[in-house]
Amino acid sequence: WSYWLLLAGRGFGKTRSVTEWARFKAQAMSGSRGAIVSATAADARDIVIEGESGILSISPDWFRPVYEPSKRRITWPNGSMATLYTAEEPNRLRGPQHHWAIADELSAWRYIDDAWSNLMFGLRLGELPQCAIATTPRPIPIIRELLTDLATVSTRGSTYENRSHLAPAFFKNIIRKYEGTRLGRQELNADLLDDVPGALWTHALIDKYRVKLHPTLYRIVIS
Repeated sequence: WSYWLLLAGRGFGKTRSVTEWARFKAQAMSGSRGAIVSATAADARDIVIEGESGILSISPDWFRPVYEPSKRRITWPNGSMATLYTAEEPNRLRGPQHHWAIADELSAWRYIDDAWSNLMFGLRLGELPQCAIATTPRPIPIIRELLTDLATVSTRGSTYENRSHLAPAFFKNIIRKYEGTRLGRQELNADLLDDVPGALWTHALIDKYRVKLHPTLYRIVIS
């Protein structure tokens, strides 16, 4: 596989999963070059690097990387290195090459098309460059393309699967408020919702009446 798409609800452990994978890649491929791309620079620093599930927190003492904030870089004892990027500055991904990459909260990226394409163009080192993507599902073209790509393996999960590691108050307050709602289905159950709430024309309805042939159209009305 080339892409590991982790579609899961809030609190499932998406960030922990991809940071563990990044550490594994850095350890298994001595001297490798990685890319860590987040929605913002603060997200990369506060969540992916320094957060509770960040790379510094999950790394054992014998394989703890050195973090250089001014260089936007972390370096492991075996020479593997990862550079931090933000989707707010997609042009910074032009030029650099990588063996592997992690894309955190892909659906929240501001300039998603430019950032993703530039990341993919630079993912060209080694025999099998790979990218791990962690995101809450949103019905955007890139997510749809990844789900249908034969080079993608996907993992689905909900908030409920990690309940034992989440604060009881979170379930008491947040779950009670959003469980069963459209937002809850997306953010908690990780359902990929296609239609806008209240839409007169749903994808299911449109697909049901698709045709390959039609008579000559003399008048087209769009309302």
